[in-house]
Amino acid sequence: MCDRLIDQGDHVVCLDNFSTGRRCNIEHLIGHPRFSLVCHDVVDPLAVDVDQIYNLACPASPTAYSADPVHTTKTSVLGALNLLKLATDRNARILQASTSEIYGDPQVSPQHEAYWGHVDPTGPRACYDEGKRCAESLFFDHARRFGTRIKIARIFNTYGPRMRGDDGRVTSNLIIEALRGTELTVYGDGSQTRSFCYVDETVDALMRLMATPDGIEGPVNIGNPDERTIGDFATIVRRLTGSDSRIAYRPLPVDDPRRRCPDISEAARLLGWIPTISLDEGLSRTIDYFRAELVREPTVREAVA
Repeated sequence: MCDRLIDQGDHVVCLDNFSTGRRCNIEHLIGHPRFSLVCHDVVDPLAVDVDQIYNLACPASPTAYSADPVHTTKTSVLGALNLLKLATDRNARILQASTSEIYGDPQVSPQHEAYWGHVDPTGPRACYDEGKRCAESLFFDHARRFGTRIKIARIFNTYGPRMRGDDGRVTSNLIIEALRGTELTVYGDGSQTRSFCYVDETVDALMRLMATPDGIEGPVNIGNPDERTIGDFATIVRRLTGSDSRIAYRPLPVDDPRRRCPDISEAARLLGWIPTISLDEGLSRTIDYFRAELVREPTVREAVA
């Protein structure tokens, strides 16, 4: 996102507390005349002169958001409030990176924006699911009450280079396991589905949504409707890495969604956006990235540190 904004001539202020992000991902931008890095947690108020705000703040993998569930909820709720106040004060457009987890374990597939979801408000995933749901409510209430210029994107599984290898996401988990020659971990029987969108295309959709006229608020699903079972996905990773690792099945986590597939008709209509990068192509790029990471460091965890 920072690279794309810089490339189109914008001045970018990047806020990060590096709780899950990596400084090395933006190291090449340090010193650029149109880039500033501020170490900051959005749970705390801030003041900065901006005309657009992309709120991507929040741990997004189960491993990360479950590590400190109270702070995860605070990031979604207090962070939204602080950034909404900033947007209102500056008359800036603000885009909320919401999530497909809004839909919980859906009883409708594919999921469309009018579907209210099927979410457990007290389960181990609730800190993320309900935090993001509350953030959407705050965004719309601010728009109605204060005229804040909002945009909401519901992002489905995004993957690609610069992911952390230890963040617990299915894509990075399987690729790292395949490259190391260890068992490929699949939870449940592998029949649950996900839809994977390559990072470049997700960023493109977010920028297109931000550029829409005031009044187009969303929510808009951003994802690739190419629905795959996790079992099939593991097989594809094994093929593309050339691994002979066997697939090991583990118990399914609590409240793990059985299906995840976006209806992107709104994104196509409003943004003229349809993803075109195939899963094989995107995974091949991501595998190349992680293969290089493993060559540079003995373990991905050391590379992260």
